[in-house]
Amino acid sequence: MELTFSLEEIDNAAKQILAHDMKKTVLFHAGMGVGKTTLIKAIAKQLGVKDMTSSPTFSLVNEYETENGDILYHFDLYRLNTEEEAYDMGLDEYFYSGNLCLIEWPEKTPNLIPLDHTTITIKQLPDGKRHLVVK
Repeated sequence: MELTFSLEEIDNAAKQILAHDMKKTVLFHAGMGVGKTTLIKAIAKQLGVKDMTSSPTFSLVNEYETENGDILYHFDLYRLNTEEEAYDMGLDEYFYSGNLCLIEWPEKTPNLIPLDHTTITIKQLPDGKRHLVVK
């Protein structure tokens, strides 16, 4: 699936992403400031998360409950130095928990990511819109 959207259209983009056949582990690839966290917030909103979502840059993971009572984990792995550090924190247990895991900077832990995952790649276009590819 490919999609181009403006920030004003991000809620609709999140709906379309959720309508896609996604795995429980979703990897977000994009450069700094392209909108990974903003898109994840929109996805969480579409899932009925009532709590304020924020980037887990310092905590590495935030846990949210959806309106259906399901658990959603949002990871920001940017600050990890080594995969061993992630493993020591038990990140792999989250990844294999059966709960939805939305992961920013997954390239920091390539050997811990489940093989069965969805990848979302986001690029910012010159006009400020975002183009994403879901695989």
